Amino acid sequence: MMTYPLLAVIAEVTHRCPLHCVYCSNPLEMKSRQEELSTGDWLSVFEQAGKMGALQLDITGGEPLARADLTDLVAGARKAKLYVNLITSGVGLNEARLDALLEAGLDHIQLSFQDALEAPANEFAGTRAHAVKLALAAQISSRRVAFTMNAVVHRANLDRLDEIIALAEELAPHRLEVAHVQYYGWAVPNREALLPTREQLDRSVEIVETARRRLKGKMRIEFVTPDYYGKFPKACMGGWGRKLMLVTPAGEAMPCHAAGVIPEMHFDSVIQHPLLWLWEESPAFQKFRGEHWMPEPCRGCDRRTLDFGGCRCQALLLAGDAAATDPTCSLAPARPVVDAILARVNSVPEIPAATTRPDWVYRVNPAN
Repeated sequence: MMTYPLLAVIAEVTHRCPLHCVYCSNPLEMKSRQEELSTGDWLSVFEQAGKMGALQLDITGGEPLARADLTDLVAGARKAKLYVNLITSGVGLNEARLDALLEAGLDHIQLSFQDALEAPANEFAGTRAHAVKLALAAQISSRRVAFTMNAVVHRANLDRLDEIIALAEELAPHRLEVAHVQYYGWAVPNREALLPTREQLDRSVEIVETARRRLKGKMRIEFVTPDYYGKFPKACMGGWGRKLMLVTPAGEAMPCHAAGVIPEMHFDSVIQHPLLWLWEESPAFQKFRGEHWMPEPCRGCDRRTLDFGGCRCQALLLAGDAAATDPTCSLAPARPVVDAILARVNSVPEIPAATTRPDWVYRVNPAN
């Protein structure tokens, strides 16, 4: 029996995307179409995951709709007895393709929104996508499929959170996820343009709690706050290699989407190794699994079994050491780095311009 059962697989089937969001979590050096796993490779991953007892598959990207074989991937995942969740911008999806995906066994759709208003939504996305999303949301709501609206919030749109929640009520998803930007990938160079002030954050908490009470029994609201304002770090991905495996477009097996930023890490491929070996024996998954690697104050902290020392990628990005205590923890030696960032953000009344965006070629329904 595995010490840590694999519960879910996140399949980044492509890095291609029609959006150019300033907070994109994709790596700064993205994989090309030529490097992407084939249909057969992905189906093998799904079959192996199902045999290992995994329950859920999250198909994401980039934009997974860029893959012409997406319906085949969904069908293969359902054959492997996985609950299939599609995380999408919606660009490239029409009614016929939506129905084909549902017929193939798609269980859940998470549709992203950048704002409640069209002009800023398109600005943040780097393309005219808001109207497409609105039309698609109506199509999804009329079908028998679980529907989540993902609203990414940050300093430049947080003052419209009331309007974003009102839009969700109009679109009628089963679940609304209000998620503050997390600072990986393209969000790092844009951090001080995206990180909200303390006043904005506190107000957003009030708005969400009020909406939760009002909409109880009608729409579930999840709320993800910025790590930087927390007292303790989150249990990133449920702990390194404890629950989830992410597979990149080129087939690298990782404990999380951002792990590639850790320079000394090598991630073995699903092409060269079985999924079971990758999960149980590969050096990358063993690296920060358990407590052997923990420094003080994590090693002697009662919270070590709750947050597992926090996020390894965040530790690298903020403290320069992936083995350090996550600097978002109030007990971390490197916490002054985070405090300095927050001090700058809260001392500047105007919103700085976010100018760094991913630049990527996208084609709808490309040939295999």
